[in-house]
Amino acid sequence: MNIRAFKYLSPLPIYLLAYVAFTSQGLYCWLPTIYAWIFLPIAELLIKPDEANMSIAEEELAKQDRMYDYMLYIFVALQFVALYIFLNSFHSGVHLSNWDKAGRIGSMGLLCGTFGINIGHELGHRVNTFEQALAKASLLTSLYMHFFIEHNKGHHKYVATPGDPSSARYNEPVYLFYLRTISQSYYSAWKIANEEMKKKGLSVWHWQNEMIQVHCIQFAFVAFILLTVGLTVTFYFLLAALLGILLLETVNYIEHYGLQRKQTAPGKYERAMPHHSWNSDHVLGRLMLFELSRHSDHHYLASRKYQMLKHHDHAPQLPTGYPGSMLLSLLPPIWFYIMNRKIKASQQTV
Repeated sequence: MNIRAFKYLSPLPIYLLAYVAFTSQGLYCWLPTIYAWIFLPIAELLIKPDEANMSIAEEELAKQDRMYDYMLYIFVALQFVALYIFLNSFHSGVHLSNWDKAGRIGSMGLLCGTFGINIGHELGHRVNTFEQALAKASLLTSLYMHFFIEHNKGHHKYVATPGDPSSARYNEPVYLFYLRTISQSYYSAWKIANEEMKKKGLSVWHWQNEMIQVHCIQFAFVAFILLTVGLTVTFYFLLAALLGILLLETVNYIEHYGLQRKQTAPGKYERAMPHHSWNSDHVLGRLMLFELSRHSDHHYLASRKYQMLKHHDHAPQLPTGYPGSMLLSLLPPIWFYIMNRKIKASQQTV
């Protein structure tokens, strides 16, 4: 076992702060938000990015070390523990102000987007049934299980082309991107699932249709929460899930903004290469998000596990880490000013 694997336990402070948020009042309810959106962006401005890659020998050891996988499994379990504490925190008998409630909802939303969907994304690329089941369970906490279908069978095929709902277009504000990507990704997932049914010679309404399964599971999950904690708290959960979804789509926005693959024939494009995704080697973001920020290599070789993702010299680099870049994207004029210049510069070097 490689002790270096334990560096990926660095997201634990977020869960500890979330526990404090769910069991306290006032400013304490906002500690995860302060940590994620103030402390981390400032720290990543001060800490130099690390472009180093593993040696061949180190990569082989990391590939064999199951501890990297076990930590993902632990965080899936922690996600459900956190959700349980969050839901029950509104029945503590203590009066909560709207400020307290907003802080707790924001904290749960942060967990949904940062860990629920992100770990679901990583495990969703695995080939064994157990890990894929964990991926779907993790995505369930944000009610975004159709991501498993569309991301693996749609996004990775069409990334950086007009046919991909998750690739932000040049000069497209993030707020318009939300509307387009959420609606079109959902439609794309239905289209993919229906086409698979037709290939099997089955009706699109057959129970084997993955989208029908997804909706049944999510409906049952929300119904269980509703019966357990009531309508008001269920509404709080839905708000947290929505925040998680918006966090995911903000990540999608910064990962692919304005980058396009060249068309080689009608409806066909060049292979997805490292320069077709934005990369970030900022250390804190890499550890917190299980190397998601090394996104250029992920799209170059989607089967590569997170601990082995590489830096590519020709991959375009975000101006700062993921937290800071996400905040920057919420200010479209500033975002366009910085990123459009980077796009033009990267096009000259490719």
